[in-house]
Amino acid sequence: MIAAPPKTARPGTAPHVPGLLAAAYRRLDAVCEALAVRVVEPGRESTPSPHITKDTVLLTDGQESVEAFVEAETARIQDRYDHAAPRHVAASRALHDYAWSVGLLMSGAWYLERRVPRIAPEDIRVDLASGTYEITPGTDLVCLADDPVAALPGTRPVARQEDLRAELRVAVADHMAPVLDAIGPYVRRGSRALWGMVSDDLVSGLWYLGRMRGEEAAGVRAATEVLPSARAPFPGGADFRSLRTADGREHPTRTRIGCCLYYTIRPGEACSTCPRTCDAERLRRLQG
Repeated sequence: MIAAPPKTARPGTAPHVPGLLAAAYRRLDAVCEALAVRVVEPGRESTPSPHITKDTVLLTDGQESVEAFVEAETARIQDRYDHAAPRHVAASRALHDYAWSVGLLMSGAWYLERRVPRIAPEDIRVDLASGTYEITPGTDLVCLADDPVAALPGTRPVARQEDLRAELRVAVADHMAPVLDAIGPYVRRGSRALWGMVSDDLVSGLWYLGRMRGEEAAGVRAATEVLPSARAPFPGGADFRSLRTADGREHPTRTRIGCCLYYTIRPGEACSTCPRTCDAERLRRLQG
């Protein structure tokens, strides 16, 4: 089941929105092995760490920052796969990782605590060497009216669960719109394909979080609740379906709307949700 919001603060502490969000982001980082994030302590300047160097970029800072972001991904692909990726492939892979990671920070806070943070693009910096994301917790939070933190400065309560899900969609869209404007020309795909990738990564992040917590079915339900169908600017819904293996077990799957272009790096290892991966191949992988 999805966890309820914490009811009380630790003795001697006064909760505030940045502190609440910092705790939520750290919790997600601990649960999600694939998420690489460093949280800047609220009220303190960023300090050096083994994971973050001075070579960090803000994607909406301009062309130079975006080019450095893409070049760093090109280098990582070369190092990991011994493959020289064209620039549009590296840009697509980098955008996929960004959309998945930042989307999970917002959707994960909603999943775990029924709270939706507003993460501005300027709150996220990317370490070029490691790909780690550094987040500065903001001061804006949407929650349900009966949440114990609803009266805190910076919070905005809503009445219904669907209102909160709508706020999550808006928060992700508002963050990603300027990022897509900045990196879209490097990816060389149209608006629908770019927003399709964001849709896929919003859904897959919740699915992944459910699996990491040993509650895959809950993760699938959550992703379907957030995107039951197309909701502008997202061009499609979660659209999960089931595949049955020889042992009679049902396994959720879906087919991505967009494409991260991983198949161009490893043609024989297309993602399990890739449009190029047929159900027979998906079943083969599920059955080992």
